[in-house]
This record gives sequence, structure tokens and C-alpha cells, in this order.
Amino acid sequence: MSENKKYSFKEFMMTVLGGVSIAIIVGLVPNAILGEIFKALEDKAEIFKSLLNVVTISQMAVPALVGALVAKEFGLNLIESAVVTMTTFVSSGSIKITENGFAIAGIGDLINTILIAAIVVFVVLKLRGKLGNLNIVLLPLIVVTLVGGLGLFTLPYVSKLTAAIGVLVAKITTLQPLLMSILLAVIFAILIISPFSTVAVALAIGLSGLGSGAANIGICATTAVLVIGSSKINNAGVTTAVFLGSPKMFMKNWIANPKLNLPIILTSAISGIFAYVFNIQGTPASAGFGFSGLVGPINAISAMESGLGESILIAALVFFAIPFASSFLINKLLVDVLKIYDYDAYKFGGN
Repeated sequence: MSENKKYSFKEFMMTVLGGVSIAIIVGLVPNAILGEIFKALEDKAEIFKSLLNVVTISQMAVPALVGALVAKEFGLNLIESAVVTMTTFVSSGSIKITENGFAIAGIGDLINTILIAAIVVFVVLKLRGKLGNLNIVLLPLIVVTLVGGLGLFTLPYVSKLTAAIGVLVAKITTLQPLLMSILLAVIFAILIISPFSTVAVALAIGLSGLGSGAANIGICATTAVLVIGSSKINNAGVTTAVFLGSPKMFMKNWIANPKLNLPIILTSAISGIFAYVFNIQGTPASAGFGFSGLVGPINAISAMESGLGESILIAALVFFAIPFASSFLINKLLVDVLKIYDYDAYKFGGN
């Protein structure tokens, strides 16, 4: 990146989100695809337990990957990239300070990670060329300490946003079951493409039963919308990645194109109705996954009272057939008939 390049606020944030999108794919896809498979096989052979550890640990690299790939998007040099990566990792909340020392706590808070990634890149660019021969010493000393410290200060406050959503979701679970199913499907459909963690929200309030099932169906609806849209304009690799469990890779598109909320909300609302009709169940641990790793379908099938064959057919209908059929028809209506937006909104990496 040249020193004199100027960014508007929108261009700057879209560049940040471009790096975030790739980091999420690389960091989360291995566990999303293989985690449940290795979990089912870990008792069969020691190798599967080791491989499960590999894919589980790999996703914990997401905060560092965010920093590294955001730095790459801005064309930073090696020293600058290292500083951005360190600072983002420190600020993510993925490492908790306990009485017994340090403990790994998943991928941390993605919202705080994105916030600090943006701030640290801005600071690094402002300091470029101003530290002379001491740059390799002063840049990490100043930036990691000050911006990293800022990240740890903002972390508990930013994390309260997830807690607030959890309170809202908890109140919705007290509503009439059909209305609850529709609203939870819509909320989790939006959460899965946003910086918020659907799993964290579900676990925070112990979302279970029909509420958990509806939440998973909403996530399936967003995945269906993105797969249908992506298939029209992106290569097969991008479309396959989102199908296998990475809706957040389209976070940049979602923020840049608010009209994408229309197909997401409509598809998830329709899908939520069928979650109620078929009484799709789940647990706090299974909510927030959709059909990624087949976590949602497997838990739903295990709770059904019908025979195994019928249960599998119901799960296939509610988790796959209905969201994808609804998404296809809604996208056709909004794009081809009403022309509210076009398929360029699904162009991965686009503005």
C-alpha cells in the first residue's frame, strides 16, 4: 500500500471486513466440516482424537488470522503486519486471565476483534515513516501496548452487546410457540451473518427445545439464501464454503448491501413456521450451528418420537428442502420480478 493512499470511512471498513471474511473461512471451515465426523470416530481410533484436537485448536487462530489478513488487505509490510496481528490477538478476548494463569476461551469476541483490527491498522498507517530507524522497536512497543491495552479495556463493554441480545432472546422464548419460532429463526438468521456469535448467545441463556430448533432453522435459512445467491455469481469454491458452514464470510456483503436482509428475513420467517409445525428440538450446545457439521439435524432427529427413517426425512425437509426452496423463490421474486437488488450483492469480496 502506498503511503499517500486515502480511504473514505466506508472504503476503510470494507477493506477491514474483506480481511475478516477470509480469516473466518480459513479459521472455521476445518472444524465446521470435520469436527463432528472426528468427534463421532474418536472412540474408534486414537488418530481421530488427535485430528479432532487439530481442527478444534485451528479455529482458535481466528483472531490472529483476522489481524494478519486485514494487514494483508492494506498491503502492510512485515513489521506492520506482525504488530497488527499481535494487537488484534491480544484484544480478542480469546485468552482469559484467571487465578491459575491464562486460559484459552475459544475465538473471543469477534466484534471487539474487528474494532481493534480497524483501529490498529489506522494507527500503524498514521505512524508509518515517523519512527525512523527505531521503527522495528518502537512500533510494537507503542502500538501493541497502547492499542492492545485499549482493546482489553473495550472488551468487557463490547461483550455486553452479546449479553443484551441474549436477554432479548430469552424474553422471546416466553412468547406463543409459533411466534417464538418465527422470531427466533429471524434473529439467529441475522446473527449468523453478523459479527455476533450465535453459539455464544444460545449458550448464555441455555436455549433449548423448540427455541433451539427454530434458531438452527433460521441459520439454515441464511445459509440457503447465500448459497442460492452465491451460485449465480461466484465460483464453486466460494459457494461450497458458505454451504459447509461459513455464512460470516459474507458479512462484508451484508453490511454493504442492507437489502440482503429482505431475503434473509423472509426465508427465515417461512422456515421458522415449519420448525414449529414439525416441533424441531435442540439443546443449548446444538443451537447456533444450523446444519454445519450436521449438529442441528442430528440433535433434532434424536429428539423425534417417530421412526428413524421418518425422522431423517423430516430433518431433511426442514433443515434443507424448505429453506433452499423458499430462498430460491424469494430471490427470484426480489431480483427478477421486483428488481429490488441484483445478484451482484452476493459477489464475494465486492463492495
